[in-house]
Amino acid sequence: MASSAASRNGAPRGGGGARSLAGGNLRSSSYKSRPSQLPGSTLRRSSTGSFAAAGDDGVPGRVRVAVRLRPRNAEEMVADADFADCVEVQPELKRLKLRKNNWDSDTYEFDEVLTEFASQKRVYEVVAKPVVESVLDGYNGTVMAYGQTGTGKTFTVGHLGDGDTASRGIMVRAMEDILADVAPETDSVSVSYLQLYMEAIQDLLDPTNDNISIVEDPKTGDVSLPGATLLEIRDQQSFVELLSIGEAHRIAANTKLNTESSRSHAILMSKLVLVDLAGSERVHKSGSEGHMLEEAKSINLSLSALGKCINALAENCAHVPVRDSKLTRLLKDSFGGTARTSLIVTIGPSPRHRGETASTIQFGQRAMKVENMLKIKEEFDYKSLSRKLEIQVDKLIAENERQQKAYEYELERMNQEAQNRIAEVERNFAEALEKERLKCQMEYMESVKKLEEKMLTNQRKHGSDGIIRNECNGEDQVVSVSDEVAEVRKLLQNETQRRKASEEEVNKLNTRMGQLMQSEAGGDGEILRIHQLLEVETQKKKKLEEEVMILKSQLLQLSYEADQSRRYMERVGSGNGLNGTDSPSVNNGEKAPVGTLFEQVGLHQILSYLESEDANVQIHAVKVLANLAAEEANQEKIVEAGGLTSLLMLLRKFEDETVRRVAAGAIANLAMNETNQELIMTQGGITLLTMTAADAEDPQTLRMVAGAIANLCGNDKLQMKLKSEGGIKALLGMVRCGHADVLSQVARGIANFAKCESRAATQGTKNGRSLLIDDGALPWIVQNANNEAAPIRRHIELALCHLAQHEVNAKEMISGGALWELVRISHDCSREDIRSLARRTLNSSPTFRSEMRRLRID
Repeated sequence: MASSAASRNGAPRGGGGARSLAGGNLRSSSYKSRPSQLPGSTLRRSSTGSFAAAGDDGVPGRVRVAVRLRPRNAEEMVADADFADCVEVQPELKRLKLRKNNWDSDTYEFDEVLTEFASQKRVYEVVAKPVVESVLDGYNGTVMAYGQTGTGKTFTVGHLGDGDTASRGIMVRAMEDILADVAPETDSVSVSYLQLYMEAIQDLLDPTNDNISIVEDPKTGDVSLPGATLLEIRDQQSFVELLSIGEAHRIAANTKLNTESSRSHAILMSKLVLVDLAGSERVHKSGSEGHMLEEAKSINLSLSALGKCINALAENCAHVPVRDSKLTRLLKDSFGGTARTSLIVTIGPSPRHRGETASTIQFGQRAMKVENMLKIKEEFDYKSLSRKLEIQVDKLIAENERQQKAYEYELERMNQEAQNRIAEVERNFAEALEKERLKCQMEYMESVKKLEEKMLTNQRKHGSDGIIRNECNGEDQVVSVSDEVAEVRKLLQNETQRRKASEEEVNKLNTRMGQLMQSEAGGDGEILRIHQLLEVETQKKKKLEEEVMILKSQLLQLSYEADQSRRYMERVGSGNGLNGTDSPSVNNGEKAPVGTLFEQVGLHQILSYLESEDANVQIHAVKVLANLAAEEANQEKIVEAGGLTSLLMLLRKFEDETVRRVAAGAIANLAMNETNQELIMTQGGITLLTMTAADAEDPQTLRMVAGAIANLCGNDKLQMKLKSEGGIKALLGMVRCGHADVLSQVARGIANFAKCESRAATQGTKNGRSLLIDDGALPWIVQNANNEAAPIRRHIELALCHLAQHEVNAKEMISGGALWELVRISHDCSREDIRSLARRTLNSSPTFRSEMRRLRID
């Protein structure tokens, strides 16, 4: 990694150099590997872009090549205003066409095709990020930009993005990922920044060091530059400052092709090599003279040497002329070596430079044939590894001590709490017992007092006249005393019973105290009650979370609908009623409320709401999932988390029209990815979609279902399965609705299917009649070939042209009236490319030519 491709004079520099990023163990040719058996280690998942570890062709070490188209600059807009671009890109097919003339072009396929609208982030993720991740896993890696002067190589690789972080190039983004991955206490990242100028290697961090020698290990063949300055990077800011310093020392000049053209290859050597080559140029176009002419010759010679090496490797020659140039010696490991290599070739749209563009494309095509033998480069730094292990052991010991202290503290707290509760129970029991005892004593004393008073009363009553009464009324006295004794006995008996009752109450209290103590020792019923309360609170919290989910999803839906209305009004106001795509996406791809809700709630939580017992929660959850599925970055996460399976289950079991409509829309979004298309078919998705198409009446539901099937129709591998499982008949069945949006999706699906059949017939993998004709689609196609709605008509015209390219379909098309529509398309179609395709098809078919001669059609 190296210098910024910063803009000078207000325009991105077109030239550049080779840059690489150093890090980890500096004695090794790769970052220090992090052994997976260490505690806390994790496995890094490879990027899912086009440049994944093993390509579509299954060759893991092949050089991956992407092509990026630069938009027209101000000069080209004036000079080429009357001429069409010489390049047509088809990113969905990873293909571009280079026009020879107005009616013929050459087609090339790459690992990735990036339009002039591709963002810097997109370029980094599909080209460089997989290489950066491989470097962090222990491999050497190279990312190189190649192309004509002024096509944006330096902007792609080295733009610093001081004023706009979104425009940062591959260098800055790669360093950001690397610094986020390494551990500052155990890992280090170091860089050297050089330029290869006139076959002399110069140090951009120390301009006085202007002739650095290349050293090659006689045993391993590894190339190194021991004389280069090596600086350690601690943060992103220091790296950007280093790049700015090195960029100031680079050699650049003003040419006719670029106001700030690099006249050297800038190289920053280490584990990751980012190469921004100086631009190739033709002297008569660049206007180079004098010393600049000598610079141009040196640049072209080194690029020529690189091209010869690429050719030799692509053709498996026994000798590869690596030593013809210092550039090829420095890049020895990048082509045919052990590094993982990605190449991005940059081209311009101007027809004036078609020759240079063709040469650049051919260079990329040859590079795609080069295979590297990927090999992890590891050199163990035992001191560093030992230090890392010691740090991890110290962390584990500290964590264990912290948990032990926390456990002991919690145990102490629980013991103290139990003792306090027991003490409180004992205190309450003692107080109650004392109160009862005092109460019994007071009642006893009161009873004794009453008895004494009665006895004194009796004594006074019988004291003076006791003899007379004894003599005269002996019988009455005996009766009175007997009554008093009986009453006293009764009172004593009552007191005895009350005392006994008090003793029984005391025994009960003792028993209760024992039970309380046993309850405390066994876990305490109070704790159980607290757990029950916690469970109740948890249920309440879950209910509140579901209500919050409903409110957030309602806010999301309202925001989305408001945004859609605003965009529609803007389109109507500008006179453009179409957004450039017929895909029935539920969302417009903007992350505003969707991404926020995604981060706050979490994907797994959203998926769990699909199984909620509350119907409102389910409806809002599937709406949120559908909006998330509209973003390409979320699709893989949704599929991995089981979201596709959940959506298919909703189609299977739900009769609610809203749920079915939104679920079908989410499936349509996921079906734009080829990998997801095969998963949908494997899980019975086409059967569920055809059932939904047959049952649904709502036009919007049918539009979503038709969109999903239309996306599946664009996959060559699914043609027979789509027919056998009723996909084509389901598309044709939905035309009963008559809604223009539904018919547009049906037409798009038929066009995709016909295009795949045409491609298969051209490649010789299909011989029989079209499956569309077998399923009765031709009458509807002919009927709508001149439909008033432009999207429907455009797709039907393409479908007719593709069907007509296979001679075996010609007779059915003639008898079905398709010939007249093809003739009309060849003359009256609003699009030049479709008119040309129709003319070529009619002229190349013997059956059509014979019928046209019979009918005297010109």
